[in-house]
Amino acid sequence: MLALVRLVHPAPTVAVVSLAAALAAILSIQAGELAVGPRVILVTLSVLGSQILTGALNDWADRERDAKVQPTKPIPSGAVHPRVALILAGGGLALQIVTSLPLGAVPMVVGLVAAASAVAYNLWLSRRAASFVPYLVSFGLLPIWIATGVGAPLERVAAAPLLVGPFAVAAHLANTVRDFDADARIGSGNLAQRLGRRTALTVAWGMAMAVGLGVGAAFILGGRVEAIGLVLGALGIAAIAQGIVGPERLWAGMLIAAVCWTASWALATG
Repeated sequence: MLALVRLVHPAPTVAVVSLAAALAAILSIQAGELAVGPRVILVTLSVLGSQILTGALNDWADRERDAKVQPTKPIPSGAVHPRVALILAGGGLALQIVTSLPLGAVPMVVGLVAAASAVAYNLWLSRRAASFVPYLVSFGLLPIWIATGVGAPLERVAAAPLLVGPFAVAAHLANTVRDFDADARIGSGNLAQRLGRRTALTVAWGMAMAVGLGVGAAFILGGRVEAIGLVLGALGIAAIAQGIVGPERLWAGMLIAAVCWTASWALATG
C-alpha cells in the first residue's frame, strides 16, 4: 500500500489538491454557496483523480530512467509492477471523469485538457526543452476548472491563469534543478538542462518573486489588502526569497508561498 501511495507522488498531490479545495471553497462562499457543498467536493475529487493519473503515469513512463538513477522508487525496486501503475493511472482518470460528469460539460472539458497536457509531459515533453509548456497549460487552466466546477463567475479568476501558469513553470524549474545531476546522466534535454543549473535556479526564483511582487502591488494599489493579507503576502515573499540559496529551499518556499498567497487573495477578494 505504501508503494502505491508513493507512486502518485504524495507531496505534490496533497499540495495541489489542498490548494484546489481551498480555492473551490473560497469561490463557492463568494458565490453565496456552502464552503463544502457537493460541487466543491466533486471538483476537488476530480482534481485528485487528475493527480493520481499524472503521478502514476509519470512513474510508469520514467521506469527505465528511474532504474538507473532512482532504483528505490516503486517500479524499479519491484514493489509495484508496471501494469499496476497503468491500472492506477486509469483509475485516476476514471475518478476525474465520473466526478466531473455532474458538474457539466465546461469543467469536464477544461479538466480533461489539463490532464491531457500532463499526460503529454509524462510521455513526450519531460525530457525536451518544451518541458515547461504542460505546467503553463495545466496549472493555468486549474483556476478556470475550479471556478466552472463550483459555478462561480469566471471574472473572479480572470487574471489567475496569467499568474498561476508562470508560478507553475518556476516550480517546474526548481524541481528539475533538484534532479539536475540524475537528468544529466541520462541525457535529458529538459528546460533546466538547456539553461544550466545556476541559470535555471535563478530564472525559477525570479519568476516566483515576480509573481508575488506583481500580485501584491496590484492589490495594494487597488486598496484591497488589509493588515493580515499584507502579513501573509510578505511571508510568501520571504519564503521565496530564502530559496535563492538552492533548489530544495526554493521548492519548500514555493509551497509555503502558494498557501500564504491563496489565503491573502481570499481575504482581498472576499
